[in-house]
Amino acid sequence: MTFDEYLISKKIDSKKFHQAEPERFEEWKLLFGQMHAESFTSHKKFLINPIRRKYLLAQ
Repeated sequence: MTFDEYLISKKIDSKKFHQAEPERFEEWKLLFGQMHAESFTSHKKFLINPIRRKYLLAQ
């Protein structure tokens, strides 16, 4: 699973996220590449929801 696919699964618009917060996006992408998706979710558990609210993926 790629980082973009992961963001889609979490209903986060990767383009909006990357444009608004490029440093955080790149940090998360790097971290995601170093661990399993479930570990990443556990690691960023309390940060994913606020990001989702800011950059909700249009259905």
